[in-house]
Amino acid sequence: MKRSSRKTFGIDFATIAALCLFVLAAPLAAKALKQIASIELPGPPGKRFDYLTIDYDDNYLLSAHLGAGILYVIDLATNKVVKAIPNVPGIEGVEYVPELKKVYTSDWGEDKIGVIDMRTMQVIKKIPTESKPDGSAYAAPFHKVYVSDERARAVAVIDVTSDATVKMLRFQSETGMPQYDPVAKKVYVNLQDQNVFAIINPATDTIAGRYPVGRCRGNHGMALDPPHHRAFLSCEDNNLMTVFDLDKHQPIAFLPMASDPDVIKFDPGLGRIYVACYSGAISVFEQKDPEHYRKLGDVPVAHAVHSLAVDKRTHRVYAPEQEEDGVPVARMLVFEAITN
Repeated sequence: MKRSSRKTFGIDFATIAALCLFVLAAPLAAKALKQIASIELPGPPGKRFDYLTIDYDDNYLLSAHLGAGILYVIDLATNKVVKAIPNVPGIEGVEYVPELKKVYTSDWGEDKIGVIDMRTMQVIKKIPTESKPDGSAYAAPFHKVYVSDERARAVAVIDVTSDATVKMLRFQSETGMPQYDPVAKKVYVNLQDQNVFAIINPATDTIAGRYPVGRCRGNHGMALDPPHHRAFLSCEDNNLMTVFDLDKHQPIAFLPMASDPDVIKFDPGLGRIYVACYSGAISVFEQKDPEHYRKLGDVPVAHAVHSLAVDKRTHRVYAPEQEEDGVPVARMLVFEAITN
């Protein structure tokens, strides 16, 4: 989730460039995504949303309604809400563990990690953590969920076989989005106050390295392209999408995007990177090959749309919306990827 306490009010070169690109690339952006549906959600309108993920086993979209304290389970075949799961106050991160059919939620409202049994769609346990649990990642071979305890400057390590915290990894920075790399078998986490990319060895839960991210400022969001050894960083303090080489441990590209970026996702099938920007756009980029990237444009959406998910099978993009033309709503937007 974007750090509201660190919102930048100044206008820098990257912001100006992003605004110019928004205007110049509008026709191209319109060809990148087309809204095909919207799903009305039962929670209170006008309340903030947060992370989404997809349960590919059951074909569910799992969406965190932070302000309402609800996890939505949406059937992607019918675009219908199957369940609105309560008792997850301030829910931010959502991590699905397929072999256990459990979901782990980062519940900021009570500084706990909720454990949901997807067979019953009920909260079955709450694991205490420290301050503002946020994004999360599952390292399947190690049976661990890594949760960014953002304001505690830590990452909580949860053993899913016991549903207990086995370690707190400490840093000298607020922690951004973690991700697990199944090729390198490493966990990565953004150290967003220091503009540093950190590597965790999940076999030992020790820090294996820390590397600067160049011109990127406030690296909060992260997505991965493991086969090509690339990380994509959402730099919220200067509105840049940064491509980070995981072998050389250095950034190789910086591309301007719309202002106030947050959640970033990668669709490997189309070679596209999507960034939800709070200012009212989804910035869309193309990976021509692992060394070359270009911006396709900024797709206009409502203000405060700052999270999204990509279905890697259908290439559809899902983004929750809390307002439309200033009117409070609670709905999920559904976009089709346009490729010609």
